[in-house]
Amino acid sequence: MPVKVASEWLNSCSGCEIAILNLGEALLTVLPHLDFVHFPVLMDHKYFGQTGEGDIHHLEIPEAVVGLVSGGVRNQEHLEVAEAMRRSCRVLIALGTCATHGGIPSLINQFGNDELLDRCYHTETTDPGADAPGDTVPALLDRCYALDEKVKVDIYLPGCPPHPDQIAEVLTALLEGRAPELPSKSVCDTCPTIRDGKGKLTKMRRFTENALYEPGRPLGEMNCLLEQGLLCMGPVTRAGCAGNDGPGPRCLIARVPCRGCFGPVQQEGNQLLDMYNALASNGIDFTHIADPSSMLRFSGAHGLLRVRK
Repeated sequence: MPVKVASEWLNSCSGCEIAILNLGEALLTVLPHLDFVHFPVLMDHKYFGQTGEGDIHHLEIPEAVVGLVSGGVRNQEHLEVAEAMRRSCRVLIALGTCATHGGIPSLINQFGNDELLDRCYHTETTDPGADAPGDTVPALLDRCYALDEKVKVDIYLPGCPPHPDQIAEVLTALLEGRAPELPSKSVCDTCPTIRDGKGKLTKMRRFTENALYEPGRPLGEMNCLLEQGLLCMGPVTRAGCAGNDGPGPRCLIARVPCRGCFGPVQQEGNQLLDMYNALASNGIDFTHIADPSSMLRFSGAHGLLRVRK
């Protein structure tokens, strides 16, 4: 009998759902064993019945063995949907870094809701007396939360978006009744660049010009970008963006420093603090870094990014 699967997206962009479709042949392998009973991005299924009318007056999601939730929790509707998914699903998976650590949307946690709404609705080109949306949209929570701050999560699958190889591993593992085997090392542990400059670098520089490398040559012949003085988040970011057999971390393949989109190596890690420690251990002066909050650009939930005083 196929395993019932429900999926929901909260404060997200649908990139994680596209990653599911990008499984390719692996999707064709697992699809016959799955029964998607709720998947708003791909199929028409209403919370309150197909017509939105009748006797259903509470949010209703079909029961499922596996629940996939992408996105963080930012407003009251997100919270209600997350709680409904938790009630309806036996195994709840936080899909993508927005769900596991807040993702890019959690950068707003540096600002209060009043400042956010003022910035969005009271610009120089709008009526200064214009009102922000009120009872016509769900009420904002005080900040952007990761999924596990509001409901219990069973499996964490970070990534912006997660690599299809890891999504396939999770689905296959659940079908086989075993724990999924997911990357647990850092991006640096999987990066083939040359590292020999420890202790030689004392200052970081902004990424306003290309890294030093020879075009057309393999990644393994380029010197480590961190040792070139560029703020590469590889030491404090979970590996996985290359998939099972990729040629290397995706940003590095493009000769761009890792931005940290898979979140911290450990679920409870703090990328900013861990990066400070990594820089300090190499004798690097980090006090001149222009925007320290950028080190939490994908992991600002769990109270790590707070309103600036």
